[in-house]
Amino acid sequence: MTSSLPRVIAHCDWSIHPGKRWMAVALQDGTGTGTDVGAGWQIGLPEPVGVTATFLDRLAARSKASGPVLVGVDFPIGVPAAYGAATGLANFAELLATVGSGAWDRWFEVCDDRADIGIHRPFYPVRPGGRRREHLLTGLGQADAADLLRACERKTDQRPAACSLFWTLGGNQVGKAALAGWREVLQPQGARIALWPFDGALHDLLGGERTIVAETYPGDTYHRLGIGRRPVWSKRSQAGRASVAPPLLDWLAQRGHAQAAGLEAAIRDGFGAHASGEDQFDALIGLCGMLDVVDGHRAEGPPLDAQVGRWEGWVLGQAA
Repeated sequence: MTSSLPRVIAHCDWSIHPGKRWMAVALQDGTGTGTDVGAGWQIGLPEPVGVTATFLDRLAARSKASGPVLVGVDFPIGVPAAYGAATGLANFAELLATVGSGAWDRWFEVCDDRADIGIHRPFYPVRPGGRRREHLLTGLGQADAADLLRACERKTDQRPAACSLFWTLGGNQVGKAALAGWREVLQPQGARIALWPFDGALHDLLGGERTIVAETYPGDTYHRLGIGRRPVWSKRSQAGRASVAPPLLDWLAQRGHAQAAGLEAAIRDGFGAHASGEDQFDALIGLCGMLDVVDGHRAEGPPLDAQVGRWEGWVLGQAA
């Protein structure tokens, strides 16, 4: 359970395409303690993230309540420990500050030729056609595909293993979104933001004033909101999103948070037929998961081991 409240909680559904970046925002309204049902959050309709260079400042200006801003982003924050150890750097924070300059100046460039894969250029490939995941293992000097996964990306009871951060091909790849998020948000902000869990436990970070940025994964949150896998539904269709409106609305009603006008209707409608409906849906799902952690209904994560706190990071609210 956290010891203090952020003034703003925002969850960003990220994409390499700026037009597909949506966020859902909850503002502290001062009517609750943050530790009980009905903690006093006002949940708004999902909205575009907008210009990434200013969106953290814009979020901070949304509320006059005291406390930091807590932002969740659904792109990886951290690297596999095996890769981190091979860099010769001290930790993920040093890596983040280093890449893009000097010997690391091409780190953000995705390799198209397997011969270019290495510690200083770990992302691959640009396009299909003879590109295989085994090329990453060889280029990065790893013997096992599991070495290119972080602990939080491994298979759980609720989902299969995630795609390796460094693989940039296919519908489930996350590497390109991570590159965009690190280059556009994390790296420019530097020490002005606190990265959970690298900079400390959430209850400690909430005692400060820096904006806190944490990794999230909406796919891990569905079952916690009562949204099951059966009957089969797809978040990519309006009908699929609308079909899971009842458990989502039930969860919101149980928590007792205030909702913006039109939010319930948007949920029942599956956030419309536009392609952005999927992004709006996941922005809200991720926000609900973050509220569960902040309100003390769910632990922020397992106790940190040395590799998680040094290199890999974790997904907010994900169990071990």
